[in-house]
Amino acid sequence: MKARFNGLSVVKIFIYAFFGLFLIIPLLAVFLISFTNEPVNIIGTFTDPAVFSSTIDKLKAINLENYRQIFSNAGYLDSLKNSLSLALVVMVLVILICIPLAYGIARTNMPFKKTISALCTIPLIIPTFISAYAFIIMFGRAGWVTYFYEMLGGEGMLIDPYSMTGIILVQVFFFFPYALWPLVAAFKISDVTLEEASLNLGAKNWFTFIFVTFPLAIPGIISSALLIFTVSFSDFGTPIVLAPKDLNLMVVEAYREISGFFNWGGAAILTVIMIIVAALFFWLQHILTKGKNYGSVSGKPKQQKMVTNKVVTRSLSVYSFIIVLVPLLAMLSVLLQSVATTWGKDLLPSGYTLKHYQTIFSTSLGNIQNSIVLAIGALVLSVIIATFVSYFVVRQNSAKMDFMTSIPLVVPGIAFGIALIQTFNVAPLQLTGTAILLIIAYTIRRLPYMVRSTMGAMRAIKQDIEEAAINLGATPLTAAITVIGPLLLPGIAAGSVLVFITVIKETSISILLAPPEWAPMSLAIFQNILRAEYYSAAAMSVILVALVLVLQGLASYIGKKQRL
Repeated sequence: MKARFNGLSVVKIFIYAFFGLFLIIPLLAVFLISFTNEPVNIIGTFTDPAVFSSTIDKLKAINLENYRQIFSNAGYLDSLKNSLSLALVVMVLVILICIPLAYGIARTNMPFKKTISALCTIPLIIPTFISAYAFIIMFGRAGWVTYFYEMLGGEGMLIDPYSMTGIILVQVFFFFPYALWPLVAAFKISDVTLEEASLNLGAKNWFTFIFVTFPLAIPGIISSALLIFTVSFSDFGTPIVLAPKDLNLMVVEAYREISGFFNWGGAAILTVIMIIVAALFFWLQHILTKGKNYGSVSGKPKQQKMVTNKVVTRSLSVYSFIIVLVPLLAMLSVLLQSVATTWGKDLLPSGYTLKHYQTIFSTSLGNIQNSIVLAIGALVLSVIIATFVSYFVVRQNSAKMDFMTSIPLVVPGIAFGIALIQTFNVAPLQLTGTAILLIIAYTIRRLPYMVRSTMGAMRAIKQDIEEAAINLGATPLTAAITVIGPLLLPGIAAGSVLVFITVIKETSISILLAPPEWAPMSLAIFQNILRAEYYSAAAMSVILVALVLVLQGLASYIGKKQRL
């Protein structure tokens, strides 16, 4: 055993300690607080006798009162019902919208297919609170869509963005790419020979699609549906901007409990419920799709015959353009407001100016710098941890570490932020309100993306290269750093861009944890929207999206280089 304890063993201990301290303990703390209704200082319990005594007294008073309140408190119960209803409606609508769109991209020669596919990436680039703000510009009382609606004889607003309907529409039109691409893949794997057999037996095209093509895509549909449910349920950016005061949603209620009322017990119980619901649907996604493959087995390679019927392809092309037009117009609306002198109750702004950008670069340059610095900090930490995690999972079959690094996927951002606040707002590790905790939170939230990227690259590296270095006298740690590390660079590069982009866009963690002196762009935009400084918010939103676009282009370039 002593011989096996080396530098890599020390690294593994540090990684376990990191996740234990900044992920497991905060989640455990918030779970205990949901029973005690008072903060529980788990870390202080092991370092201070007085805190230990206080914690024991609190644990003795554990009861189910908070959990009874979820069924007796109308506000909490409504927030749970509304959040579940929202996620279910968004899930159903997204799947219904995506099935024709995915089929058109995967199985037809519809016109402008490449353009449509490119436009489908726009919603992935735009942070959700910016898309919610864009809907205000479009459908609000002074929105240009409202202007059109009134010109046609309508009264009031066509759609009230500050409503459940507004939240649903934003999530549907900005979350559909999460379901679209898995569905495209599902339609592509189906064997066309089965469809041809159905047609040769006299079946109509619509019958073949419903009873042959569609069933083959069922695993992808189920997986996509459950993913959309989880994304909608956990979304913080859209409800925090659009939810009216009389509409209770869990993410908003949890935020209000911790930031407005400092209700530790209420925030904890809502956090625990959010984690349970999100984890349940991730588990269902895994169970329902595990081992289910509806592909066919034959001695011939699978073929893909594209549908060329002009009526079908043109209809799908028009339909697809209508779907992608909404997020495109939303982003163009934000861009137009960013250069407007004034804009309200008219189709176009009354004038144009660049002063809003000048204001941003003169007064909010620090927010841009903060976003970049914080993202770089999270990126460096992610690269270091993910490299070793991938090594331990692939080389040593460390299932525990693989599971531990997957936990952040099922913890909503607002829930994780609340857990960190409740754990690190007291001594001995009083990190709440510091850039350190913010970087760590970003790292843990986005680490699964980096781990998946580096793990794929790690599996492609033959173990004999590493063994050769060890045989020549290098320690396992040295071999991992000097031999494996450079070979992982392609995977690290791809994962790095993804981590950087998602950290730049992060909303819930930034709003909860960022101190004033380290406020990133996402927090500055959110605060500008709350202060009704819409033109400055629009200008900074455009800068944020432009930065993400540049990084997205860099990711595509790196991906092409890797394939060459």
